[in-house]
Amino acid sequence: MSTPEQALETQLKNIQAKTGKSFDELAALVKASGLQKHGEVRDMLKRELGLGHGDANTLTHFVLKGEGAGAGQVAPAQGSDQGGVLDEIYSGAKAALRPIHEKLMEQIDAWGGFEVAPKKGYVSLRRKKQFAMIGPATNSRVEVGINLKGVEPTERLAAVPPGGMCNYKVKVTDAAEVDEELFAWIRQAYDSAG
Repeated sequence: MSTPEQALETQLKNIQAKTGKSFDELAALVKASGLQKHGEVRDMLKRELGLGHGDANTLTHFVLKGEGAGAGQVAPAQGSDQGGVLDEIYSGAKAALRPIHEKLMEQIDAWGGFEVAPKKGYVSLRRKKQFAMIGPATNSRVEVGINLKGVEPTERLAAVPPGGMCNYKVKVTDAAEVDEELFAWIRQAYDSAG
């Protein structure tokens, strides 16, 4: 079984094969477009090259971060550098919650490759499927949505009614609550989503 890093390397090679362009040529295409926002670049790659959402999103991360060009290197994670998206999500009264998000992402980034899909008010974390969602639910609380199977809810790991984007949620009001128990649940979901 391949590691997430190997899977990302394979994905980038497949993108180059599908498009018939080297990484440097793909990066030059992005630069020539004049686009700088992640979503705009991703959508342009989907439209111009016929890439699927996941491939376009991964390529956008690597081009905008300047990784992999000419060296065939693959970064192990793609999660925490969301720049303006996080500035918008964690603005105003919610700005004080951003350290919670950053502490979560620091650990999750260390596990390997995944896709971050910014949404309005939160970010979705995906491998083959979504494994978690992170975002401020109120001005005083971040909610971590987690997709798990076969786990009994607890007072902290609250079950969400069927039909939601995640089947459990954990409310976090302080970075000190970002602990091993929470990471164990997220890691189980991460492993199941790959």
